[in-house]
Amino acid sequence: MARKIMFKDALNEAMRLEMERDESVVLIGLDVAGGAGTVTLDKERDSWGGVLGVSKGLYPLFPDRIIDTPISESAYIGAAVGASACGLRAIGELMFSDFMGVCFDQLYNQAAKFRYMFGGKAVTPVTIRTMIGAGFSAAAQHSQSPYSMFAHVPGLKCIIPSNPYDAKGLLAASIADDDPCVFFEHKALYTMKGEVPEEHYTIPLGKANVVQEGKDVTIVALARMVQFAEKAAKKLAKDGIECTIIDPRTISPMDWDAIYSSVEKTGRLVVVDESYDLCGVASDICGHVSQNVFGALKAAPQMVTAPFVPTPFAANLEAAYLPDAKKIEAAVRKTME
Repeated sequence: MARKIMFKDALNEAMRLEMERDESVVLIGLDVAGGAGTVTLDKERDSWGGVLGVSKGLYPLFPDRIIDTPISESAYIGAAVGASACGLRAIGELMFSDFMGVCFDQLYNQAAKFRYMFGGKAVTPVTIRTMIGAGFSAAAQHSQSPYSMFAHVPGLKCIIPSNPYDAKGLLAASIADDDPCVFFEHKALYTMKGEVPEEHYTIPLGKANVVQEGKDVTIVALARMVQFAEKAAKKLAKDGIECTIIDPRTISPMDWDAIYSSVEKTGRLVVVDESYDLCGVASDICGHVSQNVFGALKAAPQMVTAPFVPTPFAANLEAAYLPDAKKIEAAVRKTME
C-alpha cells in the first residue's frame, strides 16, 4: 500500500521532482521562496512557502530557480509567460484565482494565442497554479471558482484535481506539457490525505476518472464536489439507487467520451459544480449531453451549483450557498421520478 500524504504535499512533491528532472523548471510568485524579508536559509524562512505552505522547503533545494515577487500579478504572471516562451518551463503561482482580473490579458491574449499567431512555431509551456473554492468564510473576493472563464479561452488547458494522487500526477503532466496550463487547487482539499506513490508519474490531461460505477444515474463532479457526490451516492445506494461518479479532472480538454458513454448506460445525468450555472461548466456539460446523446436520456439533466450571487461571508450563509451531499441526493432523486 502506498504511503498517505496531504494534497498540498503531493503538489510540493510534484514540483520538486519536476525541478530535479528538468533544470528549465522555475517557480515564481508571492512568498513561494519563503516569505517577506531578507533571503536566508534559516528555519523560519523554510517554514514559509506560499500562502498555505504548498512550496515549503523547496527554496533551499533550488535557490536559483525559485523567485519571490512583489504583489504585482500582472508583472510576475507576465514574466512567467515570457520566460516560458523563451525556453524555460515556468510555474507561476497566482495566489487566489479571484485575482485573475489583474493578469488575465497575459493568459487570454498572450500565452493562449502564441502557438496560433506564430504558425505553430512558438510553444509556451507555462503552468499557472491558483486556488479556488469557498468554505473558509473568506468572503466574496477570496472564495470564487472562476475556472469556466479560463476554459472559454482556446489554447489554455484547465486542470482541476480532486485528490492527492491526481494532484501530483496532473501537476507533473501540466509542467511537462508544451501548452499553457491553468491548474486549479481547491483550498479545502489541501489537508486531504490519500495514497500517493513516491516515484514520479503523470496522469494524461483530458482523461476523466470514473470514481465508481452504477447503473442508474451519472454524476459528474469537480474538485471538492467529488467527495460530496461520493457521500450522496452511499446514502442513495441504501435505497437501491446506483450512481456512476465521473471526475473530469480537466475541463479543457474535456473527456466527452467518458461522459457520453456513461449517460448512454444510465440515461440520467446530474452535474455538481461549486461555480455558477450561468455560462458555467455544469450548464456546458448538460448542454453537450442534451445535444449529443439526447436519445439516451430518461429524465432532464440536473445541475447542483452555487446560486448566482457573490460568496457570502457569514458561515451559515456560506453553508447554504454551497452545494452539498443533501442537494446532490435531491437532484438524483428528481431524475428517478
